[in-house]
Order: sequence, then structure tokens, then C-alpha cells
Amino acid sequence: MAGLAESGSNPDVDLLYEINGLAKDAPHWFDRVMEFVGEYGLLFAIVLMVLWCWWGVRRRGGEDAAPSVAALLWAPLAAGVAVLVNVPIRGFVERPRPFNDHQGLEVLVDGKDDFSFVSDHATLCMAMAVALFVAHRRFGIAAIVLAVFGGFIRVYMGVHYPTDVVGGFALGTAVALLLSPLAMALLTPLTRAVERSPRVGWLVSARGRNGAAARAVIPGARRERGDGESGERDLAA
Repeated sequence: MAGLAESGSNPDVDLLYEINGLAKDAPHWFDRVMEFVGEYGLLFAIVLMVLWCWWGVRRRGGEDAAPSVAALLWAPLAAGVAVLVNVPIRGFVERPRPFNDHQGLEVLVDGKDDFSFVSDHATLCMAMAVALFVAHRRFGIAAIVLAVFGGFIRVYMGVHYPTDVVGGFALGTAVALLLSPLAMALLTPLTRAVERSPRVGWLVSARGRNGAAARAVIPGARRERGDGESGERDLAA
């Protein structure tokens, strides 16, 4: 892998300089914004999407609530598993950060003294985004777009090669998709058990405990409304 870090006609390095060169031409405040977004902002935004989906699922309730919540629960778990899988990969490849081998890069964040391949941020974001896509297509597509943009920012910041980011996308996608059937088989019974609990069932379905009462009240309301309408018709006659 040492050859990947060498400059010359390597398209990986050429693209690194092209993207990172944008940081040199940008205002200082814009670089600070990109630094925050690349380090924390986009990952936080994807987490909020997962929470938003969960909130909608639990409010809607129904028979699909438990498997839907299980699929959403897999999103952060997939991110964690993917990062754990990346630990031995980084140790095996041992690729230095690009600013250690190449001069003239605009590095926007300090303290990056670990290995570069593959990108933890790209792995985290893409694993969570792909798992969210499995659970909810529309939000998942938006999350994948954010993850791709986040990978671009990692190169913009000068802390990763483009292939580090692509490798992170591949790893996150593989973990989220390949382990999804096993995760659903394990998590769905758990969320169903939580849904039946009188104390924490609201975490899965807001209508779980009150559904029977609501069904008992609604028909009565309809009957009362119907009686009123018939009374009005009698008066009109």
C-alpha cells in the first residue's frame, strides 16, 4: 500500500490535491464550517434522521411497528459493527495520513495521528445511511447523499485520500446489507417483547397500551354522532 501514498501520476493523489486545493482558496470561516460539518455535523444529521423515523414509526404503531423499529435500531448498531471491523483493516494496511507523505496540503483539523485507510467517518456515515435506507427509502436516500458529501469533506479537510473514503463507503455498505438479515432476526423478537411491556412499550408503539381503549371509544363516538344526526332529521321532518 505504500505505493498508493506516492505522488506522481497517481489519480488518487491528484484528486486529493484537487479537492484539498479548494480549501486553500476558500475563506477561513468557510473552512471552519466545513471542519465542523465533516467532523460532527453530518453524522449528527444522519442520527437525527434515524430518530425522526423512529418517532414516526412509534406514533403510527400497528403490526409493522416492531420490525420497523428493529430495522431502525440496526442503523447505529451497523455503524458500530463496521467501525469494529475497520480496526484490523487499518492495522493491516497501515496507510499513513496523506499530510504525512505529501507537502502543501491544507489540513483543517489537528490530532489525526492514526492510520488513514479506511476512513472511520465514511464507514460510520455510510453504514448508518444504508441501514436507514433498508428501513425507510426516502430518508435513506437523503442520508446516503449526506454520507457521500461527508466523504468529500474528509478529503477537502486533507485528512484522507479519496480511496480511503471509497473504502469506507464499501465497508459500511457491506456490513449494513450483509448482516441485516441476522440483525433483524435477533432484533425483531426483542422489539416485539418491548412493545408488549406495559412500562416501555411506548418505545416501539405509542398506541400499544391505549389501542384497545381508543377502539372502544371511537365506535361510541360514532353512535352518538349518528344519533344526533337522526334527531336532527326528525326535527326537520
